[in-house]
Amino acid sequence: MKKTVMMLLALTLTFALAACGQNNNNGNAGSSGNAASSGNASESPSAPASESPAAELTGSLLATGSSALQPLVDQVSKKFMETNKGVSIQVQAGGSGTGLTQVSEGQSDIGNSDVFAEEKLDADKAAELVDHQVAVVGMAAVVNPEVTVEDLTQQQLVDIFTGKVTNWKDVGGADQKIQIVNRPASSGTRATFEKYALGQKSEDLQGSIQEDSSGTVRKLVGETPGAIGYLALSYLDDTVKTLKYEGVEATVDNIANGTYPVWAYEHMYTKGEPSEIEKAFLDYMLSDEVQNGDVVELGYIPASKMQIKRDVDGNITQ
Repeated sequence: MKKTVMMLLALTLTFALAACGQNNNNGNAGSSGNAASSGNASESPSAPASESPAAELTGSLLATGSSALQPLVDQVSKKFMETNKGVSIQVQAGGSGTGLTQVSEGQSDIGNSDVFAEEKLDADKAAELVDHQVAVVGMAAVVNPEVTVEDLTQQQLVDIFTGKVTNWKDVGGADQKIQIVNRPASSGTRATFEKYALGQKSEDLQGSIQEDSSGTVRKLVGETPGAIGYLALSYLDDTVKTLKYEGVEATVDNIANGTYPVWAYEHMYTKGEPSEIEKAFLDYMLSDEVQNGDVVELGYIPASKMQIKRDVDGNITQ
């Protein structure tokens, strides 16, 4: 009997151990299955990623032409490059005619000009260019600070720049020779001054100084006794004296309301529609930040402030 009981206990223990082993195997299988499931989840395709940011602008631009517009384009280009590290912009002067010719011939990307393309280029070439007007600039006759004259009429300016009057005493000043500082024929500043201040073209007189750079013109007028020239308002400072025109001062308000007539649109021309990088830069030029900041700060006038409009033929509309 005792032996029978021992055999039953041994069998019971054997079955119990077998059952435990089976449970352990099932548990391990479950763990393996869970691990496999976890592995498959980590390898499954992730949720669609959000849209990638716009590609960074890269490339270079060359803007050439108007020396009157150069300070604005130069300053704004530096700010643009600070926020667009992949972009390089060079700004060169040389005159509106040069800028228009170079952009027309593909030698530059943007042609800066104080005049409409139609005033400098053949009609077919001008038609290939797209005009982007970025500001308005006033222009004024300036003299050496020692010149005592404060105001000149249109006729007096014509007489001076055509050589009919050569001494300041003939227009109300001291007995002093007049020294003309003029611009080359390619200059948009000269074209604007002749069209709206003189009302006619002028010849290059013997003995006159000819200089395209507005900064150099200012320096020459400021340092040369009896000198007269003309500058964009963006270049005026106390080293030269600004003259009234027909009794009217060259101020922003007088230009905006049409009282002062010697002004021009500042154009940035592209050949055809602008490329991506050109458009980005031109859009920035027309942004509120630039129009209400840099444009005003440097002595230009936002086109939006003009109370009048003027076409290529000089016709004024309200």
